[in-house]
Amino acid sequence: MPTLIDDTIAAIATPMGRSGIGVIRLSGEDARRIAATVCGCGSNSLRDRATSLRRVRHPRTREVLDQAMVTYFRAPRSYTAEDVVELGCHGSPVVLESVMAVLLECGARLATPGEFTLRAFLRGRIDLVQAEAIRDLIEAKTLFQARVARQQAEGSLSRRLKPIKELLVRLISLLEAGIDFADDDVPVLAEEAIQEQLEPLVAGLQQLKAGFGRGRLLSAGLTVAVVGRTNVGKSTLFNTLVNQERAIVNESPGTTRDVVAEEAQLGGIPVRWLDTAGIRSSMDPVERIGIDKTREVLADADRLLLVLDGSVDLADEDRRLLEELKQQACCLVINKIDLPQRLPGEGIGPVEAPVVRVSALTGEGVETLKQVLLEDLGQGKVTQQEGALVTNFRQQERIGAALKALKRAVGAVEQGLPHEVILLDLHGALSSLNELTGETGIEDILGRIFQTFCVGK
Repeated sequence: MPTLIDDTIAAIATPMGRSGIGVIRLSGEDARRIAATVCGCGSNSLRDRATSLRRVRHPRTREVLDQAMVTYFRAPRSYTAEDVVELGCHGSPVVLESVMAVLLECGARLATPGEFTLRAFLRGRIDLVQAEAIRDLIEAKTLFQARVARQQAEGSLSRRLKPIKELLVRLISLLEAGIDFADDDVPVLAEEAIQEQLEPLVAGLQQLKAGFGRGRLLSAGLTVAVVGRTNVGKSTLFNTLVNQERAIVNESPGTTRDVVAEEAQLGGIPVRWLDTAGIRSSMDPVERIGIDKTREVLADADRLLLVLDGSVDLADEDRRLLEELKQQACCLVINKIDLPQRLPGEGIGPVEAPVVRVSALTGEGVETLKQVLLEDLGQGKVTQQEGALVTNFRQQERIGAALKALKRAVGAVEQGLPHEVILLDLHGALSSLNELTGETGIEDILGRIFQTFCVGK
């Protein structure tokens, strides 16, 4: 990925394909000149934050390529903090590519993935946490994901970190002043005062780190597998959970021969729901392959919904499954409560798990099942946990490193070690937080972060 930001870049900023409008974005020192050249007008005629209808022409042949709505954003009040021009062309791939070719011929360079956002970061428009949030916003699959990503792109996590960093810098300054100006009657902080100032720093980072589980779950989603023996209503429950007739439902045992997957959200969390083949002894080679795939799913899924038929007594295959899954994270679902019940609601086998009674056929109890699953994940109120969530491993690792450094500083204070030793850990914590937001020491990670962006963003 280029690190020089003096040239002018261009890219199609909307997804490829036919649409009413397709947007081409220019950013850089020559953006205004290049746009004026292809529009056959003077640079001064493109006014800041004004949109005008222009003919886009080939500068040599004067062939009209399209009519476009042209908007100019003067630096630094633009997305990249550079001069930016956006051309809203007709959304034909042929038209967009022909306009792009002319812009490149006039001096622009094709942008790399994420380069517009990279420039916004390098120009100080956003920090690294906000840049990652922009990527998350583009990739969001649920409205709640998008809302949290938007808040982070607006600086929610950065604002949460700001007072922590300010307190840390203040403590470092006081300790360094006490060392550097010890002969000039500058007071030296007592151990009790240092401990008092370290406590809110440690508490603040611990709270952020504790939110990583929620943030990671929201960002990455989870996989939930519906498992059980044949004919307990797994496929019917699966169809109800994903709200469509995705799996084939039939009274014949062994109808589901393969793992069926579908994406659907649960309380704002993206979930990959899996319907599996009924586990039983079978001589059918195709059904046995499906059963083997089910056992693979048992090991890989984040949560299991073990379905039992409440209208009959517990079968031997149910007991074997209960024994097999006693160490896994699962929820017991007693299905077919629309029929006379023979299965008790408690004390079912060795599995310690929530028990929910449902009718997959009528939908009764399914909403309760979803809520119990959220609570079992520790996310019963996940839709209220908005704002400063730590959503990726890089953020969590840097916060964890800063927290470890602060705890070492606390230990150094308790041992009565010199302030120079304490300062080493405090500077280590500050360095980790600066790497988190991208203020220092981030050259080696820029490429890894921004190469995951789409072109044009």
